[in-house]
This record gives sequence, structure tokens and C-alpha cells, in this order.
Amino acid sequence: MQAFGVLIIGDEILSGKRQDAHLSKVIALLNARGLSLSWAHYLGDEPLQIIAALQASLARGDIVFSFGGIGATPDDHTRQCAAAAIGVPIVRHPQALANIEAQYGETAYPKRVLMADFPEGCDLIPNPINRVAGFSLREHYFVPGFPEMAHPMVEWVLDTYYRHLFHARDYLEQSIVVTEAGESDLIDLMQHLLSEFPTLKLFSLPRTNQRRTTEVGLKGERTQVIAAVAALKAGVTALGYPWVDVPTQAAH
Repeated sequence: MQAFGVLIIGDEILSGKRQDAHLSKVIALLNARGLSLSWAHYLGDEPLQIIAALQASLARGDIVFSFGGIGATPDDHTRQCAAAAIGVPIVRHPQALANIEAQYGETAYPKRVLMADFPEGCDLIPNPINRVAGFSLREHYFVPGFPEMAHPMVEWVLDTYYRHLFHARDYLEQSIVVTEAGESDLIDLMQHLLSEFPTLKLFSLPRTNQRRTTEVGLKGERTQVIAAVAALKAGVTALGYPWVDVPTQAAH
């Protein structure tokens, strides 16, 4: 399955003037559909950085949601960077123009119409708030930085183009909470589990409390996870540490 990624663009995020609301929402939207996020990057309004990030994800064939920078002000570079990343010009999209004219009438000119200028050959992503569209190129989906617009647009993309992937992945995540043990006490066991189950991902999350508590789990293909967690429980018991199950994460 292709990897899903997120680009969150804007100096205002990196400076702390605005708090990111996109990452947690995308994770929730994907998880609700049996999908998961593979990576996320925060970028400033720096064209060379944006172009490089897009070229890398395009080369990998990832499915990417990009938030921010598609307005018409001088600090918005994402449309131009997307065009540069695939080597096409910026052109005025007739349907995007029609939408803006229908929404704003005469006040669409002279500036709002600039938001109908997109990389040549792109498709539109409908904006349910003000009809100023986002756009897509090669499974890269560019939406505004405003959450009230961007999040319904991401949902539309998922439900329109990727319904065939929903809950199609054989996936399970399980973990236990081990008490009286820190991570260092469990490293050898964790390394053994990874050697026995090399296709799985292991995670270890220490908790700051007085009982040296550590959550340890595995995620991946269902039958492998079930077997690996059984081995984890047996190993922790053999080491003499108490443990309890963590409620199973929804299977994808």
C-alpha cells in the first residue's frame, strides 16, 4: 500500500504564531478509514524547501496532503512550487475561475482570481466554504491552511479517490503495560522479539511515575502481532515483571 504523508507549510506554524491543527485531524481521518499516516513534515515559506520536499515525495509515489500556501499573497508559494516540482507552468484554470466569479462576482477582480492560477494539468478539490478550490497533481493534494476549509476537502479526497483502500490492510496494534520495569530492563527481550518477528514494528513508551512503568507493543500483520504479543507477555512474565493488557487499537 502506498504511504500517506503530510506537508504543513507556513512560517506562522514554525514561529508559533499559529498552532497546527492539521496533523492530528489527518491521523484521525485516516484511522477512521482503516488507513495510517507514514510521515509528516513542517516547512516554512521557503520555495526551495517546498520544491525539494515535493520532488522527494513524488519520486516515492506517496499520497500526500499539503496544507497552506495556496493563497494569492506574496508569501504563498505552494502553487508555484508544485508546478516547479513537476516542470509545468502556472495557468489559469477555467473551472476554478468560474467558481470564484460565481462566489464573489465583480469583487473577484483583480486579486481573488489569482487563486484560480494553478499548475497546468491539475485537477480541482472543491472547497465547501467559499468555492475557492484546492488542486491535485499526481496524488498530491493541496488545500488551504484554514482547518474549516482544509479538513472537509481532505475527507472529500479520501472518500472520492481512496475508498477502495478503506479497511483493506491486514493490520493490528497491541501492547501491554509493564510495571516495575524501565525500558533498559526490557531491551534484550525487545531485540529478541524483533529478530523473531522482523516484519513487525515495535514501540516502547516509558511513563513517568514512581513504579517505572513501560508500555511495550507491536504493530503490523494481525497473526504476526498476536503471536509476537503472546511471546512478549511470556517473556515479561519470565523476567518477573507484572503486566496488564492495553485495549487493542482498531484493526485496519
